[in-house]
Amino acid sequence: MACMEMSSLSEVQQAKTLGARIAQVRIRKQLTQQQLADRAGLGLRTVQRLEIGEVSTQLVGFLKVCRVLGLSDRLDALLPEQMESPLDQLRRQSAPRRRVRVAKPASPETPWTWGETR
Repeated sequence: MACMEMSSLSEVQQAKTLGARIAQVRIRKQLTQQQLADRAGLGLRTVQRLEIGEVSTQLVGFLKVCRVLGLSDRLDALLPEQMESPLDQLRRQSAPRRRVRVAKPASPETPWTWGETR
């Protein structure tokens, strides 16, 4: 699966692939699942669910495991910071708004009564 693009996989398959990669890194670092769980401040079952790609695992647990395995510095590659568009820069440079005007609902010229059709 190394040659296959992650974007071509379903979310469940992506989670399973990432989980398998986490397991590979953990094994390469010669850590048991329990040791990883202890160092990350997570339960053993959470680490097990991460490694099998169980979808219900929380993102915070994933991030803690990445930190313990030394993968946190690579997260920027996953979601790089977005550059501000030139239009947004211009909007930011303009004078800040001092108040908000609430649009008044249009009131009918004559009040509506039951039985009338418009």
